[in-house]
Amino acid sequence: MWAAHRAVESITMDREVMLLRDSLIPKFAQLIYYGFWYSPEMETLRTMIDKTQENVTGTARLKLYKGNVTIVGRKSPYSLYREDFATFEKSEVYNQMDATGFIRLNALRLRIRSLTNK
Repeated sequence: MWAAHRAVESITMDREVMLLRDSLIPKFAQLIYYGFWYSPEMETLRTMIDKTQENVTGTARLKLYKGNVTIVGRKSPYSLYREDFATFEKSEVYNQMDATGFIRLNALRLRIRSLTNK
């Protein structure tokens, strides 16, 4: 069940939201361990986690073999994946030139490190 849920999450949740949610899981577990189920901080965390799950609905197809689970398909009416957006061909949604500045900005720290190490 967990693998199926995560598979549907992977197409219905934004990557940064998933990373934020996952980073808070240790704190969530700690609050449970210490018995703070009704604390204000636990209420805040539960509200945030509930919010992340609003659009997590859909179907996941799994292949089970010798204790392993493989995701073989997933779909959701709230999927963030759209085939017409997932193209590198010319389109009105994505301009190829948008990537140039993004790549340069993300590579800047690597260029600075390289220059520093010379």
